[in-house]
Formats: sequence, structure tokens, C-alpha cells
Amino acid sequence: MSFDREQVLRDAAALLTRRATASLDEIARAAGVSRATLHRHFPGREALVRALGALGVAQTEERLDAARVEEGDPVEAVRRLIEEAIPVSGFLAFLYGENQLYDDAELNAGWARIDERVSALFHRGQEQGLFRYDLTPAWLCEALYALIAASAWSVQDGKMAPRDSARMVGDLLLGGMLWERS
Repeated sequence: MSFDREQVLRDAAALLTRRATASLDEIARAAGVSRATLHRHFPGREALVRALGALGVAQTEERLDAARVEEGDPVEAVRRLIEEAIPVSGFLAFLYGENQLYDDAELNAGWARIDERVSALFHRGQEQGLFRYDLTPAWLCEALYALIAASAWSVQDGKMAPRDSARMVGDLLLGGMLWERS
């Protein structure tokens, strides 16, 4: 039986998103591997969390590329970004609240690249008069991340249908940041 690292990380993220203090035994069970196998690939909780962080950065950058956030109408680019981010929202929900990642220079550099691209999208929308300029791009990034994380938790808890996630996140975020038109 081969070890599917990415699937194990996805399973770990799904569990840790809702139970941040889950033991390595619980993580191994959730991933369908033995604790020894988990330990062979991740020699401790910190190694597992850092691997989750690296995968989260990589997947988020892939989603940004797929959303083509630098292209076209900023409102539509935000909607594309949300659509692309929802499938990895479990990772993002976990990473959004994982404090031990903040002292890792490589991961911080990855998140800085992501923040720069998303902030540039919001700034472009402000320059075009579409998005409120009294809300900073940095704040809009945080709001976007928080809404995506909340959607993952809501889907996981059965409070929201997965197919409704992107629309609900987009409607709420854009509803608060678009200039009202008379």
C-alpha cells in the first residue's frame, strides 16, 4: 500500500480544523494510517503542521493562478478566486488559526506572496472605483480568508451545503465592499 502524502495531509487538516488539539493517534486514525506510518513521514506534530502549511501555501498559490486574479473585471476576479479557494477551504480554515506557523520564514514568505496578489486585486478594484476605498486591501484580505474558513466549518458542521459556499462567501464579501450604486 502506497502512502498518499497529500491525502494524509488533507485528512489531518480536516480533523485539525475542528479539533486543533487532536493527538497524533487521532490524526493517524482519521488519515487511515498507523501512528508509526504517520511518524515515519512526519516525525512529530510540528513537522506535520509545517507540512500542512507548505501544502496550504502551494495549493493557495495554485488556486490564485487558476483564478487569474490579475485579469479582467475585479469583481469577477474575486468571484473566481472564491470559487477556486472553496475546494481547499478546509486547509485554509486550519491554517488561518494555526499559530505555530507564524515563526517559519519560508511559510511566511509564501503567505506574503499570496497576500500581495490578493491585496493587488482589491487595490485594482478600488482604483477602478468598484470597491470601497475606506476598507484597506489588507483588511479585505483578512475578511476574505475569515469567510472562506467560516464556510469550511459551516459545511463540515452541516450548516451550509457545499454547493452554496462560494456564492454565500462572494455575496457577503462583495455586498460589504462594493460601492452602492444609485
